[in-house]
Amino acid sequence: MKKRLTDERIIGFLREAETGIPVKELCRQHGFSEASYYLWRSKFGGMNVSNVKRLKDLEAENARLKKLLAESVLENEVTREALRKKW
Repeated sequence: MKKRLTDERIIGFLREAETGIPVKELCRQHGFSEASYYLWRSKFGGMNVSNVKRLKDLEAENARLKKLLAESVLENEVTREALRKKW
């Protein structure tokens, strides 16, 4: 599923709400639900665009490291099994 809105636009909506625009009005103007607004606020509240980009970079790095760890553990397990069968 493709995201309809970028993180930058979502941050912009949250900033608009901070200026005093009622949430219902903001949601109506931009065509998203109040549930989406509150979900975004819980995820991105207090962040700016550079923070969101940094978060995405860290999440990608974390996923890469988890994959490397899983591959290493699997390789070690295969090696142990091979050594057990030889003796």
